[in-house]
Amino acid sequence: MATPATPDPDDALWLTSSEKEAWTGLVSLVLLLPGRLESPLQHEAGLTLFEYLTLSHISEAPERRLRMSELAYLANGSLSRLSNVVKRFEQRGWVKRSPDPADGRYTLAALTDAGYDVVVAAAPTHVRSVRELVIDPLTEDDRRALARIAAKLRTRPADLA
Repeated sequence: MATPATPDPDDALWLTSSEKEAWTGLVSLVLLLPGRLESPLQHEAGLTLFEYLTLSHISEAPERRLRMSELAYLANGSLSRLSNVVKRFEQRGWVKRSPDPADGRYTLAALTDAGYDVVVAAAPTHVRSVRELVIDPLTEDDRRALARIAAKLRTRPADLA
């Protein structure tokens, strides 16, 4: 069996200084911002960012119900991670799962009134952090540019498009 060829470092398309600055900025956002957004949620509401996003996305959906597969995408987690979180939410009386009547192959997560109360109570903490860390430091032009860049870089599974 042949061994794979080792890439030649001289063939790499190295980043220019401006490309490296853009890449480093993105990596910093991706790695550091979630923890900074999560800390106040943990402290004030006892929720992780993933848990808050899960509840929030369901709360904003029609009839406060979403397919688990779409919810996993929106909250940026695997179906197994989401399943574990939703199971805990079910035990607390915050969410109920049921087969999707439109297509029984899918499972719906529905927010209960108690779950809605939890997300409503946590929302001001989250919005305060988002404003402080993201919105307020940017100009209107910056925010439009950020939205434009996010739209260009976003990937979405075909079945959720």
